[in-house]
Amino acid sequence: MRLRTLVRRWRTHPAAIAPVESPPGIREAAARHRGSLQLRHVDAGSCNGCELEIASIFSPVYDAERFGIRLEASPRHADALLVTGPVTRNMAGPLRKTFDALAEPRVVVALGDCARNCGAFAGAYGVEGAVGDVVPVDLEIPGCPPAPEAIVAALRNLAGS
Repeated sequence: MRLRTLVRRWRTHPAAIAPVESPPGIREAAARHRGSLQLRHVDAGSCNGCELEIASIFSPVYDAERFGIRLEASPRHADALLVTGPVTRNMAGPLRKTFDALAEPRVVVALGDCARNCGAFAGAYGVEGAVGDVVPVDLEIPGCPPAPEAIVAALRNLAGS
């Protein structure tokens, strides 16, 4: 009974319904995706806080799949790359290879403050830099970690749903 109440409240919550203002290039990407978005997730060296929030957006409460957003195992089948954490020196190469394996046009989403600007890991000896220092980033989702509502809203905007 409690889960149903939470889902009902979330579906009618203004943040779940209201669109988020998007950068200019994202509108064209949304038109290409036509309501469906396949994501390849890469953990480039995070603390796993963002991964917990990614897992929660696919739970019954937020249910991102009802908006056509899904995780994909292969970068060749993905529409966008979802990157979390600062890019460590060990993950810079694999991240570039994953980015190169994405089909054109490539879309990269930096999720969380660490992916955007290295966050608490800025200046650490094992950190190569932010995601934008290694591959070009199209969309950034701020937060440490970002709220599931913010992730779903940004990805819905990217998917055009």
